[in-house]
Amino acid sequence: MEKVYIVAAKRTAIGKFLGSLSTVPVSAFGATVVESILSETKVKASDVDEVIVGNVLMAGQLQGVARQISVNAGIPYEVPAYGVNMICGSGMKAVMNGFDSIRVGNAEIIIAGGAESMSGAGFIIPATIRNGTKMADFNVKDHMITDALTDAFSNLHMGITAENIAKDLEIDREEQDALSIQSQERAINAIDNGKFKDEIVPIEVKFKKFSKMFEEDEFPNRETSLEKLSFLRPAFQNPGTVTAGNASGINDGAAFVMLASESAVKKYNLKPLVEIVAVGQGGVNPAKMGLGPVPAIKSALSRTELKLKDIELFELNEAFAAQALGVRQLLCQQHNVTPEWINERCNVNGGAIALGHPVGASGCRIIVTLIHEMLRSKKELGLASLCIGGGMGTAIIVKNTKLNI
Repeated sequence: MEKVYIVAAKRTAIGKFLGSLSTVPVSAFGATVVESILSETKVKASDVDEVIVGNVLMAGQLQGVARQISVNAGIPYEVPAYGVNMICGSGMKAVMNGFDSIRVGNAEIIIAGGAESMSGAGFIIPATIRNGTKMADFNVKDHMITDALTDAFSNLHMGITAENIAKDLEIDREEQDALSIQSQERAINAIDNGKFKDEIVPIEVKFKKFSKMFEEDEFPNRETSLEKLSFLRPAFQNPGTVTAGNASGINDGAAFVMLASESAVKKYNLKPLVEIVAVGQGGVNPAKMGLGPVPAIKSALSRTELKLKDIELFELNEAFAAQALGVRQLLCQQHNVTPEWINERCNVNGGAIALGHPVGASGCRIIVTLIHEMLRSKKELGLASLCIGGGMGTAIIVKNTKLNI
């Protein structure tokens, strides 16, 4: 089977809910990232075999967000595009699907990733209204809450699933707040030192009389502190430990990579950034969905001769601090590593608690950030993983090819 390489990895800066990207269609800012990848690699748009886009909140975004992004980026009509909805794992699953397709010889070059406008999510009226209603009220549902943030099996908000993990694994409020502050500090340090510059594609945001370039993550909170976090009330149940300060955000953004076979790398004179070593996925009880990375990481490692201790950098998505700490706790137990060992290698430039979590894009966003940090710090092996609503997880292991040159 063909080896598969990532030859470009880009993302937008992550916007706040109703923030800088809220007035830009997801198809537009997604297409800008794809255009940047084509420009950087100098691959002709007609040489792309397929475009795969993770996207969760697609209602009201017009037909086929993936196809819109592909065509708007200048990729010919003859090149197909399709969407993936694996909730939070959508952006990573898009990359995994592209990896599989190239491995078996069905494609040479694929652009894969995710794009999400949580600000653009609308509201849903009941389908029964199609038959009319003679009298009485009817409920209107929030598309975002219903289709991205609520478990279909238990009707629990994702925040409650994090509370379940905190209770079962005895993760207290202080631990959660401490991880959250660390995430904020690391993200702000990365921004201030330009660590995200190479991975971010500026997006033009137009207003009536002027426009501006959006090119810096706007969700990190420079004003927060442990003391301020301690005053926040539980967001989902009382008593509880999960707050707005130790949970990820509601955000907008996009991230994409270009995947290429070994033969395509030679054919088009491409410069690989990383080789995809293995991918994995797994399932858990939906009521504790945040633990999904644990079996996913085990699955990915099982396809290699690697152990967790061989991994030098991790991007483990922070849906909630309780969830992130739960994953770390179980990884320590199963792989005989210490919390300190994981902490010094994991989310070194901050995680979703600080940067944000645009659901359909996050799976690829953490891959993009992982790759650029591996190149900068000259680390050979990296792993990205995230939990998924419904009780799942995905994981990917990549190898820095630049160290072999």
